[in-house]
Amino acid sequence: MFNSINISHVFVSDQDEALDFYVNKLGLEVSADVDFGAMRWLTVRVPGQEGRDILLEKPGPPGMDEKSGEQIRELVSKGATGFTFGLTTDDCQKTYETLKARGVEFNDEPTDRGYGIDCGARDPFGNQFRIVQLAR
Repeated sequence: MFNSINISHVFVSDQDEALDFYVNKLGLEVSADVDFGAMRWLTVRVPGQEGRDILLEKPGPPGMDEKSGEQIRELVSKGATGFTFGLTTDDCQKTYETLKARGVEFNDEPTDRGYGIDCGARDPFGNQFRIVQLAR
């Protein structure tokens, strides 16, 4: 029935700050940055990997009312959204060290979990994500 997932999203309160974090700290690339007037469509992806983008979405109008946007921003900042996305790497320890040196906040150091070595981090807004080196 389905062939793939082509886009998912994370809520961010500031798209310029999100762009800086996701591109300059995590090393992702911009796949789209379009001003639609009422909203900005800003997506990033793993460099060279087409077909799987993350929308850096600012909660609020036009997708929802401002009060709902405020509630979502508050929940995200508390980390209440739980796991938002996962990234894979060939060397979790090296990736962890590189990103930590760039100022990425980790809440879980690289640990062997059987399925692979993984660690957990947060973006500046509270979104939690995982980085995994899959077991061979």
